[in-house]
Amino acid sequence: MRRILFSLLLITLPLTIVLPQVSVLKQVKATFKNGDVSTLEKQINKALLDSATMKMAETWNYAGRIQQKKSAVQMEKAYLRKPYDTLTIYNCALNMSKYFLICDSLAQQEMKPGKINKYRKDSQKAIVTDKGNLLNGGIYFYNQAGEGDTEKLSRSLDFFKTYIDLTLSDMFKDAGLLNKDSVFTQVAYYASLAAFRIGDYGNVLKYAPYAEDDPKYGQYALEFMSQAYISRQDTENWLATLERGIEKYPQDDFFFANLIDYYGTNQKYDEALEFADGMLAKNPGNYFYLYVKGYLYQNMKNYVDALTYYKKAIESNPEHAESYSNVGLVYCLQAQDFSQEAVTDINDPRYSVDQAQLKSYYEKALPYYEKARELKPNTKSLWLNGLHRVYYNLNMGEKFKEVDALVNSK
Repeated sequence: MRRILFSLLLITLPLTIVLPQVSVLKQVKATFKNGDVSTLEKQINKALLDSATMKMAETWNYAGRIQQKKSAVQMEKAYLRKPYDTLTIYNCALNMSKYFLICDSLAQQEMKPGKINKYRKDSQKAIVTDKGNLLNGGIYFYNQAGEGDTEKLSRSLDFFKTYIDLTLSDMFKDAGLLNKDSVFTQVAYYASLAAFRIGDYGNVLKYAPYAEDDPKYGQYALEFMSQAYISRQDTENWLATLERGIEKYPQDDFFFANLIDYYGTNQKYDEALEFADGMLAKNPGNYFYLYVKGYLYQNMKNYVDALTYYKKAIESNPEHAESYSNVGLVYCLQAQDFSQEAVTDINDPRYSVDQAQLKSYYEKALPYYEKARELKPNTKSLWLNGLHRVYYNLNMGEKFKEVDALVNSK
């Protein structure tokens, strides 16, 4: 008899744990319309933590609706021009969205294929109405975060990632929300930015890809991705990201500089040239790809081919100051190499010939450096030291004095 009673006790014990939370949910339902929001929230939070009621879609549905109600209290104050808590509105939007998403996932598990659960329509409407506050909340916490403030940056990330996760969820897949969202790629960038600042490279790699084609922020999203890969020592994906960055955003030196540095450091010039040729095959007249190939040849000290491709780049884009600057540099490098072999004895018959040859390199460099200065007068790194050297070697007194003053004022 004792064994039977003991078994019955084992069966009834769990019920003493579960039933109170089920009754709490019933109480929430019964008092939801006129109940105090604070009390309702405390009650539903208990149900959210219980092993039985937390598996019920209805629990999460009421949790979301309570957040709606809590936000509505503040919105009414705002409408009546009374003091209201903006932060509460943001947090309610975040919690509501998360709760409705869980509700939809649980409820959909009970549905037959092709059928939609009874909560989805109302949940979608509520989230779309309040979705802007997810963005506002993320921006708020991001702007509040100082350097190294991981707590606020993490809060910011939570808002942004929830915005993206909702948009991509099964809950909104059929609603076409993504196609209607004009700021989706920007929010994905914000999510990757916040994640990057706290070193959360997993979330960088999760959200940055959705932003890489954004016309304003795409290049930065790719930069974050490349640095996330390098932090993981994933060289293959790092290089692929750099190459994609060059193709999509050729005006951003970050990708080019890192890729060329890698190839140069590892002396993988054949791979580098293969990459450049692949880009040129897709777009033969692209000035930047021509410039890249010229730069590679320059690093290989193949100055003849370097000049060829730099000049082709100039033909393709006469406003590309960097190509002019590098033509000037290559001529100066040729002069430097030649000077090491040139006759230095003024009594030697070859001296005058060698000096004329040496001078010709600087004469060739001169118009290219001056053009670089004309195109980008404020970017002194493109022309200042080059002109200083050319003016000195060509004995151009007044012009040399002018650039010499600039050099000494740095």
